[in-house]
Amino acid sequence: MQFITGIFASPMGFLLSFLYNFIDNYGIAIIVFTVLVRLCLFPLYSSQVKHTAKMADLQPKMQALQKKYANDKETLNMKMMELYQEEKFNPMRGCLPMIIQMPIIFGLFALLRNPLVYMADNTSMIMAVHESFLWISDLSQPDDWALPILAGLATFVSFSQTQAQQTSPDGSNPAQGMMNAMKYFFPVMIFLMGRSFPAGLALYWFIGNLIQIGQNRYLNYMRKKLREKTEAETKKKKK
Repeated sequence: MQFITGIFASPMGFLLSFLYNFIDNYGIAIIVFTVLVRLCLFPLYSSQVKHTAKMADLQPKMQALQKKYANDKETLNMKMMELYQEEKFNPMRGCLPMIIQMPIIFGLFALLRNPLVYMADNTSMIMAVHESFLWISDLSQPDDWALPILAGLATFVSFSQTQAQQTSPDGSNPAQGMMNAMKYFFPVMIFLMGRSFPAGLALYWFIGNLIQIGQNRYLNYMRKKLREKTEAETKKKKK
């Protein structure tokens, strides 16, 4: 696992080092680095969100089939496959973006938690990782309160948006109970981790989630417009 992490962390370390040499401010370099990484990952994230939204939209039809064929598993499986084909939906497709993103995310965490391991060739980074930024006196040391709180709040908002994406048009969500628990547990975990990890990592997490919140708003808007268009076309066909 460490070898795979290094494969991704090393080139990202080169990018962060390049940005620092150009910007000459480690905090701003991390912010620009975060923006670039999020932009590169957006197509994968967009695909995953669209798949999740499609799954939520199909939930009422799936539940109707499950209720109708509750005592006939073979017919149920056949009808579910017909539904997937009719809606052009592949249930396995949603796993691919996450599988691709995971080693990248692990690489990012390894890089920002131990930056000098992956940027040792650039001697200027030895001092850069200890630079101050805004109220933070040393980005290589944990920030006790402000950044961890901001990171936790941004995570909460982002997770709430994700929960909304998994809610079907009729307001149901099969994973509602688990999502509600995770919506509060995960931000608290990020806050506690933020108080022990380098401030540079907490800064990355906070900025990354701010960007994700904006991406979620955009994707939710596009999903709403697409749904309105589909409903309008359906009503037009019925007339």
